[in-house]
Amino acid sequence: MEWIESIREAISYIEDNILEDLSIEEIACRVNISPFYFQKGFGMLCGYSLSEYIKRRRLSLAGSEVSSTDGKIIDIAMKYGYDSPDSFTKAFTRFHGVTPSAVRKEGAMIKSFVALRIKFSLEGGYVMDYKIVEKDEFKVIGASKKFKYESALMEVPSFWNDHISQGKLKDICGMYGINIDEEMGGNEFEYLIAEDYSKEKDGMEGYIVKTIPKYTWAIFPCYGPSPQAIQEINKKIFSEWLPNEREYTISAGYNIEMYSDPSNYEKGILDKNYYSEIWIPVKKK
Repeated sequence: MEWIESIREAISYIEDNILEDLSIEEIACRVNISPFYFQKGFGMLCGYSLSEYIKRRRLSLAGSEVSSTDGKIIDIAMKYGYDSPDSFTKAFTRFHGVTPSAVRKEGAMIKSFVALRIKFSLEGGYVMDYKIVEKDEFKVIGASKKFKYESALMEVPSFWNDHISQGKLKDICGMYGINIDEEMGGNEFEYLIAEDYSKEKDGMEGYIVKTIPKYTWAIFPCYGPSPQAIQEINKKIFSEWLPNEREYTISAGYNIEMYSDPSNYEKGILDKNYYSEIWIPVKKK
């Protein structure tokens, strides 16, 4: 249960230091998980990014303080990490739906966002298919863009939508969606919409060639409409497979989603039998 315990410890650390200048790197280091997979796993398990969680907790606590004390708004803003009353008021209003002054003067209701609590429950009881495969290095070609972890959950799908709407699937078919954070640190990662490299496409404007190193991969099959099916398997990997896997652990800052050709299915990626895979580099513990 190492993975779940690490998430639990991270939440406890955040709560104990909620008024401090917390960084993703600091929190991940505290629980001995790479920032790359810590953030990905946190998002899969909790449904929002780590930075969004911290922001919501601070705004919830700030709302309670605005409502129950007569402290100056500017002092409360500074306490919870905002450098001006304007930036605090905007964030406060987006979260609570009312301004701080409305809470003070009119007794407007505020929202509560309670701290996460990790509970153990009886889950699973089904067979989760996967295979361990050694793959030599291979090249891909694709469209590349860097994303901040805190906004990636929204921006990566937009990157795909732009690629599709601009007719770029005829250039790069989108066989792979590849997350790369080679240092497994920092606050951003590279994402590629890619396909297997071919000399015919080498040098195409707007696309790069990338070598994926030789790794041992845990490969998880996904059956069902995309992206729902692959999101569900991703969640199970982080909530059930990783916490209970006794032999392997994550070895590098790569995460690959492989998509089969939609034209082979009656309803394309929405077909109930549509096939995709998730690849995670692993090593023996």
